[in-house]
Amino acid sequence: MLDLDAELEEYIGLHSEPEPEILQQLSRATHQKILRPRMLSGNLQGQFLKMLCRMNRVQRVLEIGTFTGYAAISMAMGMGEKGVLHTIDINDEIEDFTRNYIERSGLAGQIVFHIGDACEIIPGLDECFDLVFIDADKRQYTAYYRLVFDKVRPGGIIVADDVLWDGKVTEKDTRDAQTRGILEFNELVQADTRVENLLLPVRHGLMLIRKKD
Repeated sequence: MLDLDAELEEYIGLHSEPEPEILQQLSRATHQKILRPRMLSGNLQGQFLKMLCRMNRVQRVLEIGTFTGYAAISMAMGMGEKGVLHTIDINDEIEDFTRNYIERSGLAGQIVFHIGDACEIIPGLDECFDLVFIDADKRQYTAYYRLVFDKVRPGGIIVADDVLWDGKVTEKDTRDAQTRGILEFNELVQADTRVENLLLPVRHGLMLIRKKD
């Protein structure tokens, strides 16, 4: 749920797949060296994404919002050796840090790291994706969704992070642009008859979307 006490969070961790060593190292380094380390996906979400990839035999992934690479590495771990993951981030200041951990993961051959504006990069990607993970500028979620939709195969999955936005989605004062972006996205998905969707209270909210066959 959104707010877990430490004891319950520890219990969940003890009864979930353990965090791989490289991701433990990445998490520690992110908290020590990078601003806003709270943006890191973490083991619970990472394992969820990895399992989605493995269960659905995902071979092509698009991630919008790389940060330090935790989710990208997690998803790549869930793909087969022939799988390819494209990940996009606009922040070039931590590019070297992120590329270092992608290399150290041993999965660099499967991860294509793009630096730039996702809205400009996505139209140029000539791929049909099995899974898209959205975790970038909340003001742009609706734009990302519209840009990727036709690039997702029938039966494919879109996952959007932070869709509860620390509970701000239920507050009456929603004047800030980030919250308005999330609300607009959630309403768009809910009204889209081309998909099935489920909002999960995992971390800050995950919207799980399946494109109908």
